[in-house]
Amino acid sequence: MSDQLTLSAEQREKAGKGASRALRREGRVPAVIYGNNEDPTPIHLEERALNKMLGTGHFMNSLVMVEVGGNAVRTLPKDVAFHPVTDRPIHVDFLRLAKDATVEVAVPVLFINEEDSPGLKRGGVLNVVRHELDLVCDAARIPDQIEIDVTGLEVGDSVHISAVNLPEGSESAITDRDFTVATVVAPSALKRSDSEAEAESEGEGADAEEASGEEADSEES
Repeated sequence: MSDQLTLSAEQREKAGKGASRALRREGRVPAVIYGNNEDPTPIHLEERALNKMLGTGHFMNSLVMVEVGGNAVRTLPKDVAFHPVTDRPIHVDFLRLAKDATVEVAVPVLFINEEDSPGLKRGGVLNVVRHELDLVCDAARIPDQIEIDVTGLEVGDSVHISAVNLPEGSESAITDRDFTVATVVAPSALKRSDSEAEAESEGEGADAEEASGEEADSEES
C-alpha cells in the first residue's frame, strides 16, 4: 500500500495572481483543499518539500496529511500544475477525504516473471496497452502498484482485466468491458520466420500435388 505522506502548509490570506506570484518568489507553492461538502481552503506549501514528494513517483496515489494551523487534513492529491518552461510546480489541488472514503486513482502496473513466458523467451515483445489501471479503492488502502504475472504466456496471448488479481478493497473503475492490459506480440523477425516456414510448407504441398499429377499422367499414357 502507498505510504501516508505529511506536508506542512499555511493558510493563504490573499488570493489572486499577484499574491500567488509573490508566494512563488519566496519558494512557496499555492494550493487548495476542497471537497467533502466543506468550503475550499486556500493554502501554500514549501516548494522544496513538495518536490521531494513528487520525486517519490507515487505522490498522486498517496494519502497526504496536510497540516494547516495545527489541524491535519486527510487528502488525496488530484492535480499538480507545472510551469510550461521551468517545469516547477505552480499549484496543487488536494481533495479532502471523509472517513472510510473511496477514491478513484490511476495505479501503475508492474509485469513480473517475464523470464517464465515462452512467448517472450522466443523473442516475442510485451505490448503494454495500459501502463496504469483506473481503480476504485478504499482511501486508506491505495496500492503502490499492481503486479501482473506473465508466466506461461505465448505469442498471441493477451492479459485482460478479468485475469488481474486486484488487492482486497480495490476494483476496476471500468466495468462495462473486459479490456486488454497487455499482449505478447511477435517481433518482425519472428513473424518473417513463421511466414517463411508456412510458405515453405505450402510449397512442399504444391510440389507433392504436382508430382502426384505427373505420376498419374504417366500411368494413363
